[in-house]
Amino acid sequence: MSLFDELKRRNVFRVVAAYLVVGWLLTEVLTTLLPEFGAPDWVSKAVMLVFALGFLPTIIFSWIYELTPDGIKKDHEVDREDAEARRGSKRLEYFTITSVVVGVIFIAVFASRSDISEPTVAETTVGETEISDASVAVLPFVNMSGSKDNEYFSDGLTETLLHMLAQIPGLKVAARTSSFALRDQNKTIVEIADALGVAHILEGSVQRSGDRVRITAQLIRASDGFHVWSENYDRTLDDIFRIQDEIAEKVGGALSASLLGTSDGTAVAGASTAIPDAYDLYLQALQSRSTFSYGGLQGAEALLKGALTIDPDFLEAKTELASNYWQQVETGLMDQVTAYPQIIAIADQVLAVRPDDPEARAIKVFTITAEQAQRDGPQVFSGAISQLEEIVTSSPAAFLPKILLARFYQGLQQYDKAISLMQDALREDPFNPRIYYELGTSYLSLEQWDNAQDSLQKSLEIEPAQPNALATLARLSLQKGDGLDYLQRFLRAIEVDSADYELPGVIATFLYELDLVEEGDDFRDRVLAIAPTSEIAYQMELLRAINIGDDVGSVASARRAIEDDIDDRRFSFGGAVQHLLRVAASRGTVEEESEYLQGLAPGILDVDVETTPLKYRGAQFVAFDAWYVALPREEMLRRLELLGGVAESFGFTPEQDPATHVGILALQGQIDQAIEVALVDLFSESVAVHLSWKRDFSQAQFAEFVEDPRIQAAMQRWEDEETAMRAQIKTFLADLSVSS
Repeated sequence: MSLFDELKRRNVFRVVAAYLVVGWLLTEVLTTLLPEFGAPDWVSKAVMLVFALGFLPTIIFSWIYELTPDGIKKDHEVDREDAEARRGSKRLEYFTITSVVVGVIFIAVFASRSDISEPTVAETTVGETEISDASVAVLPFVNMSGSKDNEYFSDGLTETLLHMLAQIPGLKVAARTSSFALRDQNKTIVEIADALGVAHILEGSVQRSGDRVRITAQLIRASDGFHVWSENYDRTLDDIFRIQDEIAEKVGGALSASLLGTSDGTAVAGASTAIPDAYDLYLQALQSRSTFSYGGLQGAEALLKGALTIDPDFLEAKTELASNYWQQVETGLMDQVTAYPQIIAIADQVLAVRPDDPEARAIKVFTITAEQAQRDGPQVFSGAISQLEEIVTSSPAAFLPKILLARFYQGLQQYDKAISLMQDALREDPFNPRIYYELGTSYLSLEQWDNAQDSLQKSLEIEPAQPNALATLARLSLQKGDGLDYLQRFLRAIEVDSADYELPGVIATFLYELDLVEEGDDFRDRVLAIAPTSEIAYQMELLRAINIGDDVGSVASARRAIEDDIDDRRFSFGGAVQHLLRVAASRGTVEEESEYLQGLAPGILDVDVETTPLKYRGAQFVAFDAWYVALPREEMLRRLELLGGVAESFGFTPEQDPATHVGILALQGQIDQAIEVALVDLFSESVAVHLSWKRDFSQAQFAEFVEDPRIQAAMQRWEDEETAMRAQIKTFLADLSVSS
């Protein structure tokens, strides 16, 4: 008898088949379910190892022994002609087949479940878009230098290669932010390429020691893992630019020859500096500003200035510095009067050398227009939007122009356009936290709370240390009536950006509005110690005086803000004007107060001027509390209609905001309609977003409105909600103080 026949007679084949099938089934089940129960990765690997190690002993066992109805017997003790023995062999076959069926069903069930589950940010892919062969992603080169401090250098090399490869016509290069977001995610080359929508991956490592650097780079075809090109470099740091040029040239050449139909690639330009120390500082600046925090932006500014001191002609550093100043204006770190002229001057220097530089063009257009809008109003946005749209179309790989264009869309309340623009950007850059943040702010303005929450959470999943995203999520907490979560998110934002003096100022104003003055003073002290002349400091001092009932102090605080001509950040200037006019309305001195304001800021209350600074226009919108009691009714209504038309030109209608809508109806004398709108739209919101409601409803136009029993009952609900919130936050802060 041949060996094959003997193996068959002893049921070795049946046992091996059963072992493989059952082992496969158990491996599939356990490796699928164990992670669901939080088991570490090594447990699943151990299961597969045990299964593999048991294979050879199973073969030996099946050769020597046989499983019978009477138990396990040695092979020579079994009568193969016995019917029961043959049925035992058949039962083994049935068991094997059943196991296969169970395994197929199990895989189908879990595959279908994974197909319908919600994808996380780390699982976002490019969808059904066909992947072009002429595409590449540059993964962050691995820092092998033994120190985290050197990571900026390896990241900077990656960023420069990305910039250079993006200049090759016909080559799609995955965006930097998305490539970097996949760092340390333990994904295969195939998974990364699929997520980024590319056919090739460029990866490598950097080891830096003193003035020596060792770089390895390899270009991999994702479909089969084939190494299209690879190279090692051992050079001095002075050669870093030559190495970058060489890598970009060879990668471009390899891709051009095989995919783009050219034989010698395309000449590409790297960084505009040839001085390693300047480049070093520039790379550190890029790393510093990644979260757009106060501390990060200030650190990046100092590093960029250092780079430009070494090399005044370093164009990338200039463009980054201009962008840095714009970000500082956005976050309140710099005022517009100081920043805007510098941004324009720096952009002009770049454009003198590179007239078509999309980022320099975009930031110049944006800044000039924003500067004009401060004088003439947002009607100047339209022309700038057309210019930015042209830049975005002609330079689709440039990210900054898209952000600036989205800002103008938001300024005109064209949030749908901003969302569409960012969604298009997301298809090209699916792991960019900044895009998710911009989406979140637009959804928030449209009151699409769930979409806003999802977008902001995704942004934080990718980059957790974003104070702006945390603060914006806090606003969502207020919409839900959760004042405690609002406070906790702001405290978390302070943890990640202790240099941001606005954050404790916002907390202080929130606590003052809740009549938690002592608790608010703890945060007020931080602001006054760091930035006593900031807009948030003026606003904070005014609200403190108002909420402790200090009429003399509140008027003095409001006058200081106007006399110092502060910016209208967070409506600090407009809020000061509103308070002065409200006090004047209660004292019957509106005419005198208006003359005072006109003397300090000529034209501030002149609604008939076609072009007026934005902050003056904002002050006019809140002057109706005084105009209602001081002007003839016809004149007050004329101004109301005129400013309503101005608001509509900004893209705003009263119905968008229930408080504004109710206020306008009250001014018009439509009290019954104001009550209906308030009961349906206003009081259905949380008191957390209307903490100034008592001051607002104390104005003369609301006298009849607040007497209605239904409004009285609604205000009592708000009063109860505010009382509960106050007690909850007071307890939390007391416990926090004890624990610290």
